[in-house]
Amino acid sequence: MPLITLHNVLLSYGKPPLIDHINLTIKAGERVCLIGSNGAGKSTLLKILNGKVPVDDGVIKRAKGVRIAHLEQEFSADTEGKVSEVIAGGLGAEGRLAQVYYQLIGRVADQSDDKILHKLEKIQEELDLVGGWDLTQRVQSIVTTMNLQADTDMMSLSGGIKRQVMLARALVSMPDLLLLDEPTNHLDIEAIRWMEEFLQKWKGALIFISHDRCFMDNVATRLVEIDRGKLTEFDCDYSDYIKRKKEILEVEDTHNNLFDKRLSQEEVWIRQGIKARRTRNEGRVRALEVLRKEYAERRRKQGAARMTIQQSERSGKIVIDAEAVGFSFEDGNKVLENFSTLIQRGDKVGLIGANGAGKTTLLQLLLGELAPQSGNIKIGTKLNVAYFDQYRSVLDETKSVQDTVSDGRNMLEVGGRSRHVISYLQDFLFDPDRCRQPVSALSGGERNRLLLAKLFTVGSNVLVLDEPTNDLDINTLDLLEELLIDYKGTILLVSHDRAFLNNVVTRTLVFEGDAIINEYGGGYDDWLRQRPVKNLPPTSKVVKTKRKKGESVETRFKKRSFKDQRELDQLPVEIERTEMLINEISEQLSQPSFYESDHLIIAAAEQQLVQLQQQLNDSYARWEFLEGQ
Repeated sequence: MPLITLHNVLLSYGKPPLIDHINLTIKAGERVCLIGSNGAGKSTLLKILNGKVPVDDGVIKRAKGVRIAHLEQEFSADTEGKVSEVIAGGLGAEGRLAQVYYQLIGRVADQSDDKILHKLEKIQEELDLVGGWDLTQRVQSIVTTMNLQADTDMMSLSGGIKRQVMLARALVSMPDLLLLDEPTNHLDIEAIRWMEEFLQKWKGALIFISHDRCFMDNVATRLVEIDRGKLTEFDCDYSDYIKRKKEILEVEDTHNNLFDKRLSQEEVWIRQGIKARRTRNEGRVRALEVLRKEYAERRRKQGAARMTIQQSERSGKIVIDAEAVGFSFEDGNKVLENFSTLIQRGDKVGLIGANGAGKTTLLQLLLGELAPQSGNIKIGTKLNVAYFDQYRSVLDETKSVQDTVSDGRNMLEVGGRSRHVISYLQDFLFDPDRCRQPVSALSGGERNRLLLAKLFTVGSNVLVLDEPTNDLDINTLDLLEELLIDYKGTILLVSHDRAFLNNVVTRTLVFEGDAIINEYGGGYDDWLRQRPVKNLPPTSKVVKTKRKKGESVETRFKKRSFKDQRELDQLPVEIERTEMLINEISEQLSQPSFYESDHLIIAAAEQQLVQLQQQLNDSYARWEFLEGQ
């Protein structure tokens, strides 16, 4: 059954229209990936589906009672507070009551005050009137399902966990259709895989925007492309889409070439001498006017980026030699210990690890920007390093796009020849008007392209790229990938894009916890095949040995301690007991008669439920840790 249908929908902010008389049907249970270049109108289309943007023409039919939830790229202003409060905010007016309820419960736990208890009693009465207890149960349920910590403050969470909380906020309303705009942006690989698995099991319909090729292949049941205002559906994976899109563009080019040839012939005919004009066919003249109008209104496909990497003379054979390096943060948290590696000219090395694991810190150590606290790092000779910073700290917000690249000059020396800066920036898809605007006006994808443009104006033999793929559209991503594959120098690459890692790097350095960084040949999928953890007996763990010069990295097995093994054996019993208590209290709270009790008893039961769920989360985390040893 269709949940929502768009028929002949038009949206125009001028000419040409952004959405040009499109048709789209979304059925229950399907998962659609919306793809297209930056600025093609993908985010706008999601807002049209959600009713946030009115259309100029066409018909939008929504199934009666259909519920739609939307997770946008940026977090809204009402996402401060405890996790449970933020999630409750996804429930509308009743949800705001639930938010206040959770705030008061937290305050009661910290201090018992008659005023707070009176407010809590009033909120409970209001929740009774609107049937709000079902909603609070729904919040608790999704907190448990998604393994979140209800009492944690949102501001203290990492970007990845915040995005999971916002997904929970979208799901708590039990939508029939979920709209996700770049849900994997700035997530680490483990968080991306968690989201994949969650969405694969979710029963509702889903439309999402993504440039992550692995994510779209693993989640989507079909692809829908928006190109020059029109929609095209592809019932295939990304690889087949590329082939079919190429065929479509070839047919389009053939058609346009034949059209242009015919128009040229008619233009020659109309310009013939006096005798020809006297006898010309007026019908043919009118047909020519139609051809001219069609040519003028033709929407050209967006030009592809034409980036090139300037390469300098070769570096020395040894680029970086690290021996038994150790480093810790100021709070004492270890980043790496006894880490050794040898990076030679032409190596393409990927760094894999969770957000906050220390990947950027390792880059700074390897480049000599940070001094190791133990061990030593030798940096090779004749290195010309170009550094792509994930935080874009080299971009001055007040400068224009043009001045950012040229430092006020009109001409650049690129690839051994002189080029005007505007012409150069057009290779990175900046039109002349955009070149004169300040950096502060750019989108995330445009900032990444600008940083690449600046980076590639100078020659290099070592490229250091810290999450370069964020916000780039697929076409630009594919081109950057090809450039890096052909690059003759050395590459150090931090990325959470699994397909990008697979296609570019020749070996990986993987942060595997406890300050251990192990080395593997190949890309992301090669690491999955080679990592020993899954093949180890449950009582063993991998311990990295210190590498002597000239030796390979080795592992040895160490048995789990008696104390840890005993704790691991007891944890399932403890978890089962905690879950039984949670079920008992949840059942009690689900009975309307319970709320006739004294408000202090009600508050105590609800607070106990929150504590038990936190205890359960901690037990599962501890079990997972001990299992991995």
